[in-house]
Amino acid sequence: MTPRPRRTSRSAAAAAEAGAAARRADLAAFGLSVGSAVRFRRRASERWKDGTVMRVEADGSIGVCDVKGAMRSLPFAAVEVRDRGPRGGVVWVPLDEWAARTEQLRLL
Repeated sequence: MTPRPRRTSRSAAAAAEAGAAARRADLAAFGLSVGSAVRFRRRASERWKDGTVMRVEADGSIGVCDVKGAMRSLPFAAVEVRDRGPRGGVVWVPLDEWAARTEQLRLL
């Protein structure tokens, strides 16, 4: 016998959507968006691993999805954001510095 799917109320679905919107707003405060390319490492002796930003966790850390699809919760110091250098090359900027930048709004 298969279990019956659990019904959720409209208010629970609305609360979940509101929570997701709040997490996206938190990412925007750091200058990131869902799907931004990042790299991370847990210890200084490890190699850098590629990933994408997914959310801001409840404790303030960054939720990153690695190449294999596993979710990681990482502190700011362990994450670097992909950016363009002055000559167009790829440079990696620590997330602390990235969040401290003030960016000018794009003109239409």
